[in-house]
Amino acid sequence: MIILKSRNELEKMWKAGQVVAQVHEWLREALRPGITTRQLDELAETKLRELGAIPSFLGYGGFPGSACISVNEEVVHGIPGDRVLEEGDIVSIDVGGIVDGYHGDAARTWPVGEVSEEAQRLIADTEAALELAIEQARIGNRLSDIGAAVQTYAEARGYGVVRDFVGHGIGRSMHEAPQIPNYGLPGRGPRLKAGMTLAIEPMLNLGTHKVRVLENKWTVVTEDGALSAHYEDTVAITVDGPWILTRLKS
Repeated sequence: MIILKSRNELEKMWKAGQVVAQVHEWLREALRPGITTRQLDELAETKLRELGAIPSFLGYGGFPGSACISVNEEVVHGIPGDRVLEEGDIVSIDVGGIVDGYHGDAARTWPVGEVSEEAQRLIADTEAALELAIEQARIGNRLSDIGAAVQTYAEARGYGVVRDFVGHGIGRSMHEAPQIPNYGLPGRGPRLKAGMTLAIEPMLNLGTHKVRVLENKWTVVTEDGALSAHYEDTVAITVDGPWILTRLKS
């Protein structure tokens, strides 16, 4: 069931989204060669709590961290630990926070120091795919228009679009209906309505779209070991167009 949010609920989700956005800024500033993924996770949890949020991911389904931190060929759900980030790595960080009972959820992919041109393009193109997807989050469009925008843009540039993991509705629960694939034909699925809140999150790979889950039962990696990037924002559909809740108000 798709849940439509009132203006009051959207305001609460905006507060959660702003916390998540601010935490991402702190993480970006802290990112450097030599830091461990555990240190980044500890920073994420500390800052979430300082801003009055509860980490959405900590303990969710048994997940042991407050942030999902995925490096290079890791697509999503990377478990923070002793891994030391090195010059040339790319790292995707997914952060969720709960404020007043509502979730905000966003992911970013950043370079660690100097990275290859290929990695730079992957990061930039994944972010661009998210922008195109968000542009489709308008009243009257179909749900599949979002994923079709991602697939059309990404596959024209030779990327594999991850199919096994998708975006989702979000609100009082981290995962609500509907699921939002990053692929498919346009013009399918339910009409988008004011009050829908969606976590839109393209995941693009330099190689195949196929992925596998490691033995830890969390970390998802590309099947061929190629680099992957992940961008995500929480978006509300309004009469004024998409309202991106997880970007800092300028």
